[in-house]
Amino acid sequence: MIIIIEIVILCIAFFLICFWGTGTDNKNLKSYSSYPDEVQNRIKSIAEYQGKFKESNKVVTFVSNFLLFLFVLFILGLFIKENGFTHNFLCLSIIGQGLNIFDLFIVDLLWWRNTKRVRLRKIPEKELYQNPKKHIEAFIRAFIMYLLIALIDGYILTLL
Repeated sequence: MIIIIEIVILCIAFFLICFWGTGTDNKNLKSYSSYPDEVQNRIKSIAEYQGKFKESNKVVTFVSNFLLFLFVLFILGLFIKENGFTHNFLCLSIIGQGLNIFDLFIVDLLWWRNTKRVRLRKIPEKELYQNPKKHIEAFIRAFIMYLLIALIDGYILTLL
């Protein structure tokens, strides 16, 4: 039961962070790498947006997200910890992949692709934001990341 509560809290917190991080062009441009290539190409061609976005390095992004969620899942793991590695690994995997699935289906495919909050003023056409390729690629990277985190945190929690 506690694992379900942790997943729900984590998903709500994640959605709120996503929601609060959108709504204006300046906020939205910080998520430049999440936009489909079609939108990124248009952003690059708009003078007003120059210098307000940066292309992120996927390795740096992966490592920073890895470290952040290594810590977050470790803290959540303290509440569900048992002596056996298998239990800790499975619970942490469920939490991490639960968030990953929530991010893909609820945040990215349902909300992000349809909300006006992520659309830029100079690029208002909804159809440009519909390509799910970047979201699916992020899901795959996060799938791997959460498995690695569950292995590491599961092992550490077993040692405690």
